[in-house]
Amino acid sequence: MDDAQLSLASQMMDLGRAARAGAECLRLGDAAIRTAALHAMAAELRHAESAVLAANAEDLAAARQAGLPAPLLDRLALNPARIEAMAAGIDAIAAIADPVGRTLERWSRPNGLEIARVSSPIGVIAMIYEARPNVTADAAALSVRSGNAVILRGGSECLRSSLAIHAALVRGLEHAGLPVSAVQIVRTADRAAVGMILEGLGGAVDLVIPRGGKGLVERVQREARVAVLGHADGVNHVYVHASADPDQARAIVLNAKMRRVSVCGAAETLLIDRSVAGTLLPGIADDLAAAGCELRGDAAARALVPDMTEATEADWSAEYLAPVLAVRVVDGLEQAIEHIDAFGSHHTDAIVAEDADAADTFAQAVDSAIVLINASTQFADGGEFGFGGEIGIATGRLHARGPVGAAQLTTYRYVVRGTGQTRP
Repeated sequence: MDDAQLSLASQMMDLGRAARAGAECLRLGDAAIRTAALHAMAAELRHAESAVLAANAEDLAAARQAGLPAPLLDRLALNPARIEAMAAGIDAIAAIADPVGRTLERWSRPNGLEIARVSSPIGVIAMIYEARPNVTADAAALSVRSGNAVILRGGSECLRSSLAIHAALVRGLEHAGLPVSAVQIVRTADRAAVGMILEGLGGAVDLVIPRGGKGLVERVQREARVAVLGHADGVNHVYVHASADPDQARAIVLNAKMRRVSVCGAAETLLIDRSVAGTLLPGIADDLAAAGCELRGDAAARALVPDMTEATEADWSAEYLAPVLAVRVVDGLEQAIEHIDAFGSHHTDAIVAEDADAADTFAQAVDSAIVLINASTQFADGGEFGFGGEIGIATGRLHARGPVGAAQLTTYRYVVRGTGQTRP
């Protein structure tokens, strides 16, 4: 290891030790201090709008020169409205009930012991993300709300933006009397820093959360020596059942795909029952085409919409994050469920149906983190769930699933009260 790598390793270990101390301070602090810190963080972010926009302009210029794809440029770009949305999101997180110290369950044993399961912070969270500067604010706020320290490692594409946002957030922490070590950021784009985080920084890191493309998530899951809370691609489906209300189906499909194509909750495949495809699909296709969406369909779909591109096998499992939608005509509920099971990523899937039995069967059979009935997949968002915000959508089956808000960033411990009992 050369001198530069030794220096980086030393810096990263210092970061880990400081985060552990910050986590202890947060754990022992009370909810009111965490709330005050969050409001101060939001205020400082609003005050720093000019500095953040200037930093983001530099990031965008470099990203365009490097040929970053349009969906990633959209995620990277900030404007006054997006900065205000970040600040408002922090205020919303401050307004939710503090999740630390809640009694989740309580019971008594025949010997008189009183046992309580109590929520508690995880400790130190490492957040690794790509061209998403808003994650800097979201992750910091949710970590503070849940009593966890966080180490932020944004992608090189958004480093300037993330550093400017972080500077504002730590000023808010200082105003509230909390240590700046509670929210730290890796200040280098050196990829070796990621490997050091995944090794755990000498036991300082309790949980790693990746947020980004498939390559990032797979690397973290493959190399991490600490727990990982990850997600798969958002290969999300909207299934239009034979009983669907036509106007509702058109509105939901258009919104699910085109409201914002670069988010992980965007629909990527439309499934539609054969019995209604002839009457519904042409109108749905017109809506999507007018919004600038390219359609790739199977033979039955192209027979109804001739200018649709032929879908390949790869299209059924594609996360486009772009104005492209795969379309398949199915022979009913069972085939729709089979398709989702074969090609989906267990992220978010929706059914449009007036038949309550069909909707209930879909909700029970489709084993995704989020299943929606008569609503757009774009509601796959912690803020829309009332969590104040989210650190990502978890698609695994352990610890947390779906939008990960502050409550999902806690674990629990047991407090047992006795009156002198000893075990025979």
